Amino acid sequence: MVPIPRRSVRSIGEAMVEMAPVGAGQYRRGFAGDTFNTAWHMAQWLGAVAEVGMITCVGQDALSDAFVAEMAADGMTLAGVSHDPLRHMGLYMIQLDGVERSFHYWRETSAARHLADDGAVLARALDGVGLAHLSGITLAILPAAARETLFAVLSEFRAGGGVVSFDPNIRPRLWASRTEMQETITRMLAGCDIALPSLDDERAHFGDPDAEAVLARMAGLGVAEIVVKDGAGPVTIHDRGATEVFATPPLTNILDTTGAGDAFNAGYLAARLMGDDVARCVAAGQRMAAAVLAHHGARASKEALAALRAPVARS
Repeated sequence: MVPIPRRSVRSIGEAMVEMAPVGAGQYRRGFAGDTFNTAWHMAQWLGAVAEVGMITCVGQDALSDAFVAEMAADGMTLAGVSHDPLRHMGLYMIQLDGVERSFHYWRETSAARHLADDGAVLARALDGVGLAHLSGITLAILPAAARETLFAVLSEFRAGGGVVSFDPNIRPRLWASRTEMQETITRMLAGCDIALPSLDDERAHFGDPDAEAVLARMAGLGVAEIVVKDGAGPVTIHDRGATEVFATPPLTNILDTTGAGDAFNAGYLAARLMGDDVARCVAAGQRMAAAVLAHHGARASKEALAALRAPVARS
């Protein structure tokens, strides 16, 4: 497994205002976004053991202020959060069909689209960080020039010993074309250390029939550590030439599948940060995902996470 040199993490991406259903015609306002969900869960689970934050851009309005205040109250560092006086946070609404979800987005003027406009600022935000985590959504929302800036900064970050983890998390509506999406994600995979793909995405958008095909394609791009998620199916891992398969424990208390993959990423990366072996990292990801699946919205409750914190802290 790729060693992470420092217990310091930054997710790079967009945090949004989330409207999550809690009853007939009723919604709860919160904050979410794939890379933010991962960072927040890591911060709650690891506590003072690690420094966890996010590189993003928000507005200078009441909702943005509430988001930043919540980050601070939840123990996340604010280093890397910038403010845009002309733009606001994006918003999305969750629509449930049973436990499966679909989304409605309002993000065209999101301040986070400009998080990588300035390469020097981005590089400073990663100075001294051990692990940088981003997703395909991060890449998709950025203008072309900012995307190039991000690639350049991440290359320098890795050259300096930093580790990059990447969840392709493919959302076709965010991309100008299928070709742009495939080329950009492939380029990012070639520039990361840990890949955390979902089999459904890779099957639908890259034509991989099974986890083994995903592993072969990504390993061929030079990814050292690949973790293929498959919902309730097994987790398949390729690490420096060896492949292992781990069954996913069955669950009966699923309320909402929103954010489950982000939560798995959080548990897996948190355990990786602590130096755990592959089996413990996968188990940590599965426990974190299970906690999120038992709640409405993309984030588990702090009470649920408190029950999970001790095993990771002991490791």
